[in-house]
Amino acid sequence: MIFGRILIVGATAAALLLPGLAAGEILAMFNYESKPEQSLKKLKMSGTGARREGIAIVDVDPKSPNYGKLLVDMPLPNDSVAHHIFYNKDNSKGYVTSLGKTRIYVIDLKQNPFRIKQVEVPQCKVGEDVVFSQDNKTWYLTCMGSGNVVYGDAVNDTVTGEIKLPVKYPHGIHIHEGIDRMLVTDTVRASDLGDAGDTIGVIELSTGKSLGTIKVSNKPSPAGEAPVEVLFKAGSNPPLAYVTNMFGGHLWYLQWNAAKKTFDSGMAFDFNKIKAGVPLEIYFNRKGDRMYITTAKPGKFHIFDVSGDLRKPKLLKTIEADEGAHHVSITPDEKLAWVQNSLMNLPGMSSGTVTVIDLENQKRIGELDTFSKLGLNLNLIVLLPKWYHPIGH
Repeated sequence: MIFGRILIVGATAAALLLPGLAAGEILAMFNYESKPEQSLKKLKMSGTGARREGIAIVDVDPKSPNYGKLLVDMPLPNDSVAHHIFYNKDNSKGYVTSLGKTRIYVIDLKQNPFRIKQVEVPQCKVGEDVVFSQDNKTWYLTCMGSGNVVYGDAVNDTVTGEIKLPVKYPHGIHIHEGIDRMLVTDTVRASDLGDAGDTIGVIELSTGKSLGTIKVSNKPSPAGEAPVEVLFKAGSNPPLAYVTNMFGGHLWYLQWNAAKKTFDSGMAFDFNKIKAGVPLEIYFNRKGDRMYITTAKPGKFHIFDVSGDLRKPKLLKTIEADEGAHHVSITPDEKLAWVQNSLMNLPGMSSGTVTVIDLENQKRIGELDTFSKLGLNLNLIVLLPKWYHPIGH
C-alpha cells in the first residue's frame, strides 16, 4: 500500500500531493475518521493508536493495477469530525464541513499539489451541507447545532451573513433561483440524534425571509421523521424537490404551486414496504429519467424510474451495498458507481467499505476495504474533478 503523508502547516494550510494522472485509473477523494471502539472490537482490531481524521485519495478503478491503493493521505485535526466535501459550480474548489469545529476547509482544486485553507465560521455549530448560487459567487452552509444557515462570498471565502430559520436542526439544503426559494430540512439534535423534526423550512432566497414550514409526514406531530436531505430535480416543470425521511423511512415530494406561491406535498415512496430503512442521499442521471437513493440499514442502493409522474417514482432495482450505505459517486459516462458505506460511525451503519456497482447491468461487482482494514470509517466519497459527475447531493 502506498502512503503519502502530508502534515498540516499551523493547522490552517496544507498541500495535497497528487500523483501524475495516468491512464487506467479513476481517483476518488475520501474524508475518513477512526472507527469507534465497539466497531474495532467487532473487527477484532486493537492498538490502532490515537483517533485519526484526514482526507485521502484512492484509485477506485476496478481495472487499474493500483485499484484500492491509498495514494495520498492528508491528516486533519483529530477533533474536526470532517463530514462532507462539496464542489463549487466549476469544480475549482472543494468545501469540507466540520461537525466538531466552527470552521470549513476549502481545497483549491486548480493547483497540483492541491492547497487547503481553514476558514473560521464562528456563527455555525455542527456544519453540515453546502450549496452554491448559480453564478458561483455565494455559498450557503447549514448549521445543525446553531439552527441557522450561514452564507459567504464564494470567491474569497469570507462569511457575509446568516439566515435565521423556522426549523431547529437544519441539515439538508437546496435552492431554486427560478422560484426564489431555499428549502432546509429539520433533522435531529446533533448531540444525541434526538428530538427528530418532521418539517421542511421554506425561505425566500433573495431576502432570507422565513416563509414557514411544510410538514413531511402523515402522522401527528411530533412524528419523528427526521427529514435529512432535500434536492430539486433539475428541469422539472413545475419545480419539484424530493425529501428523504431518515427515521420515517419515506421519500416525500414538494411540488411548486405557482398560483399559491407554495409547495404541494405528499409521500412519493415508502421504503418500509421493502424493508429498507434510513433513506439518505438522492441523485439523478444526466438524462433525468433515473433517480438513485441510498438506505443505510441495511445498506442498499435503489434505482427509480422518474420518467413519468414525478410524484410516483417507480422502483426498478435494489442492489445490495454494505451497512451504512450513504454517499455515491458516478462516472461521467454513467457506467460505474461507488457507494460509501458508513453513517457517522453509528453502530450497525459503519462498515467503512465502498461498494462498486456496474450501473449498465445494474449489479454489484466489487468492494473496496482499504479503509476498514485500517480501522477507519469513511464519511464521503467524491471523484476528483477529472472524473466528477454532478449527479446531485
